[in-house]
Order: sequence, then C-alpha cells, then structure tokens
Amino acid sequence: MEYGEEINIVIVGGGICGLATALALHRKGIKSLVLERSETLRETGAAIEIYTNGWRALDQLCVASKLRQTALPIQRQRDIWLYRNKEETIKPQSEEARCLVRSDLVTTLAGGLPLGTIRFGCQVLSVQPDPLTSYPLIQLHNGSVIKARILIGCDGAHSVVADFLGLKPPKLFVLRAVRGLTCYPSGHGLPTEFTRFQGENFTIGRIPIDDKLVHWFVADQGYPPDSNISKDPEFIRKFTVESIKAFPEEMLDMVRRSDPEKLTLTHVRYRAPWDILLGKFRKGTVTVAGDAMHVMGPFLGQGGSAALEDAVVLARCLAHKLHQVDISAEGRQMRITQNVIGEAIDQFVKERRMRLLKLSLQTYLLGSLRQFSSSLAKFATMALMMILFRDPNAHTQYYCGDL
Repeated sequence: MEYGEEINIVIVGGGICGLATALALHRKGIKSLVLERSETLRETGAAIEIYTNGWRALDQLCVASKLRQTALPIQRQRDIWLYRNKEETIKPQSEEARCLVRSDLVTTLAGGLPLGTIRFGCQVLSVQPDPLTSYPLIQLHNGSVIKARILIGCDGAHSVVADFLGLKPPKLFVLRAVRGLTCYPSGHGLPTEFTRFQGENFTIGRIPIDDKLVHWFVADQGYPPDSNISKDPEFIRKFTVESIKAFPEEMLDMVRRSDPEKLTLTHVRYRAPWDILLGKFRKGTVTVAGDAMHVMGPFLGQGGSAALEDAVVLARCLAHKLHQVDISAEGRQMRITQNVIGEAIDQFVKERRMRLLKLSLQTYLLGSLRQFSSSLAKFATMALMMILFRDPNAHTQYYCGDL
C-alpha cells in the first residue's frame, strides 16, 4: 500500500477523547493531527456529567474555568422509588459535579487547538502495518493513505483502530437509553440536584444544566427498535412518552418539550472487565483511548471523565519519552524511536488499566442488577458490590495527575 502523506502523530476521532488528547499534546508542545469523519465538529448528543475527577483533568487542559461558567454545580442526589413510595436524598456524590452540554465541551476543546489540527471528512476504513517500517498505514474512504509514526484511536465503541489491535468487540446490555435536553424559556425552577425516578423496570433521571436547560435520560430493559427508526427524533419522543406514561406528568411534559436535534436512542454497550484486564492495548506504536478502549454503561456517569483522564495520562507519557528521541528518524535510529514510543504507550496502559478495571467492574455490576430477574442473583451482586466498593462514590475522587 503506497502512502501519500507521513505524519508524526495521528488521532482518529474528533469527539471528546480525540480533541482532549490533541489538546493535551498541544499543551506539552507536541503537534498532532485529528482525523474526523464528519464534515464539522460532532455536536450531536445531549449532555455529559462531569465529576471531580473529570474537572481535575479539565483543569490540566486549561479549559475548566471557561466550562464552569456554562453549568451549575449539582448540590445533591435524590432518588424516588415510585413503586415503593419511598424517597432518599443523598449528599453530593462528588466535591464538584456539573452537567455540560456536549456541544459546549466539544467546542471548547476544539477552540484550544491550533488551526489545521482537525481534518474533517476523513473516514478511516482500515489500518495496516507498513511492511518496511511497521508504522501504521491509515486507509481513508477517499482512497488516500496516511503513514503515522504514532496512531491513537479515539474512534468510539465501533473503533477501527481497536479492530487493528485485535480487541474483542464491546458487549451489549439488554438495556436501551434515551437522552435529551429540554429548555424552559422562563426558567425551570428545579433545585440543583440529580433526581432519579425509579420504576420497576424504568429509570428516569434529570439534571439541571443552568437556570433554563435540563438534561434528562430514560433507561429501561430491551433493545432499541430498528436502527433507522431510532434516528427519527419524532419517533424517539413518541416512543419515550409512551414508555413512561405511568410516571409523573412533569416528566412526560419534559420529554414532550425536548429539543428534537438533541434526542438520542442507543443500546447500552460495555467492554467487559475481564477484557480490560487482559486486553492488549498496544501494537507497535498504535493504541486506543476513550470509548475505543473502555466503553462503559452510563450507570456511574464516568465515560466522559475517564476519557479526559486518558488524554492527560497519554500525553504525559508520550511527552516524557519523545524528548529523548527524534520521532522522524530513519534507519537504525528509527527502531530505537519505535521502542521508546512503545515504552511510553506501555506506561500509559499500565497507569490506566487498574483504574479502568475498577470503573468497568462497578458499571458492569450496576448494569447486571438491572438485568437480573432472579432475587438470588441480585442479592449476590449487591453483596459483591458492598465488598468491592464500600464507598460507591470513591471513583469521583480519583486524580489522574498533572499533565
């Protein structure tokens, strides 16, 4: 395969993880290129919860102060079990918890990058090793080929780069999730709390973003309808309203008034904890991060924050090693460079593996609780969680370290 362009560091995917990784590298004085398949920034999706650990990573990227201005701090969590007629208010899960509009986060991360860092309209079809140098060759949909010295896959749950690494595909919970945003022009008047309404087979959650905007989600058992239908906003809205008709009218009204452009209906995917523990996340100078590495269920709200942690740790590991070598070296020196890059990626994987194992295991157990019909299985799962995760919110206090 002949290549027409050679680039030192290529990041596949211009979502949260890809942009954060490029920004982290930029903060360390390292140039990269982000290949994004869309023609513009991907601002689809509703919102994303960010806890203390995520804000610490955003602080390292020097964008946290700007993003804090867009979202109110969440003061507490309240759970309401409708079928038990029970209510419980819990202290804040995290020292700092806010819900960001996804497009605000993506735009802010992209805004910190030099012009030309993101190349739009670049869909990656495959990755193959160069038979002469072993560096990855990236085949694009337009027929062009890019040779990368370092390739980082931030291309989501259906990652082409993860396929190249030989990672097992993500698994599926028998759960679907609808997410949306609803604007109340005159103000919603809701307390700044994360409220969850629990039905027997449904959960509805809502989180105020600011005085007028509310993020909400609906999770229930089952598979999404046909993929084409699930891309129809009006269908998603009607489907959701019909599904939750037994819930309070205020929740139905919230769904009816939601922004159709921000509605999503997805099947909940996850990378199994044992695949995190045993997975090979490096091949040569290629690795993955974000959902491509550790897609997880939404039960902890840590998918986005974990991706931000990945970005900081990966950039730190690469920067520490790259100053020792000439990344553009050829011949004998090239092999030395490849070994040094491999050491940097191995360090990244080593730092992240146990952190991600704990997150994936906790989310796996929470997701399993929603699927089990057996009381004995549920009891055993809850007992295991109490043993392994005595403080169920400890995951929010993690610090990925300085950039």
